[in-house]
Amino acid sequence: MSVYSPEQDFLAFSRANEWSIEQPSGFTLDNGTGVEVWDTGVIAFVPAQVTSHDIILSCGVHGNETGPIELCNEFVRDILDGKLVLSTRVLFIFGNPASMNIGERFVQENMNRLFSGAHSQAPGLSNHERIRAKKLESYVQRFYLAGGDEGRVRTHYDLHTAIRGSKNEKFAVYPYQKERKHSTLQLQIMLACGVNTILLSNSPTTTFSYFSCDQFGADAFTVELGKVRPFGQNDMTRFIEVKQTLKALLSGRDMGLSPYDEADFNLFKVSRAIDKHDDSFEFYFADDVVNFTSFPRGFLLASEKDTQYKIIEEGEAIVFPNANVANGNRAVLMVVPTQLPT
Repeated sequence: MSVYSPEQDFLAFSRANEWSIEQPSGFTLDNGTGVEVWDTGVIAFVPAQVTSHDIILSCGVHGNETGPIELCNEFVRDILDGKLVLSTRVLFIFGNPASMNIGERFVQENMNRLFSGAHSQAPGLSNHERIRAKKLESYVQRFYLAGGDEGRVRTHYDLHTAIRGSKNEKFAVYPYQKERKHSTLQLQIMLACGVNTILLSNSPTTTFSYFSCDQFGADAFTVELGKVRPFGQNDMTRFIEVKQTLKALLSGRDMGLSPYDEADFNLFKVSRAIDKHDDSFEFYFADDVVNFTSFPRGFLLASEKDTQYKIIEEGEAIVFPNANVANGNRAVLMVVPTQLPT
């Protein structure tokens, strides 16, 4: 059945309808909250009385990153059951149900490299992930524009878990801000979520969070909440802080934010990205080396054919290393400690 009814588990419904549904549907909860299912994995909630805040929580852009998927599904169930009463408009997006079903990062192509129009930049190349990324862009636009522009605060947290562990279990990528200042309030929210390691991106990307930031002025983050694990094998106690903080945010309750103090954070900036160009690409560190590990200057990090990649400045560390990406894609981000720009 590809028409959603509120007694169904939304994640199970989405996984049963991998790429599309028969038709959109909508209904109203007893507390007056309007519910609209726009597509598989896409469900919008509009309470009867709303604040000026419009929030998107996305997960499952990579299908094997199950912790945030289970967390968001719990939020959806609590809203439908009346246990979580909203004060904000909120859109939940479960990005790639088909890849969830096979327990893989993606089916054909990494969806988190397909936003900001990248889905349409390879002539003649089309697949389910590209089509889906384009649809998700349209749903973000629909949601934010329906809330209106005047005085609206827009937020998008794209929730992930990482392939590798990290020196700091949870961390977030703060998209490139162009002329905007970084928000210390948003950093306070991240800290309340248990995320004190922040990577400041210094250029446009094709990630989902950057799309919302760039196109709609949203306060957006790619939030890494731990390590990839199969469905049912996540220690949900590791998500208590982010769960409590996001529930308070959605319901308009006090989040218990600490005053902003840069000393509470580990701040990094991107120093360079190393792309893979050939199948001979390999790293010279072990598979269990964690994110934000640094190496001494001159250390041979990776090579391919006749090219060697070495550490070029003290304190340079690795994030998201993956030698198995397709040729032409980023194999690792190199980062260095920094301070918040003034």
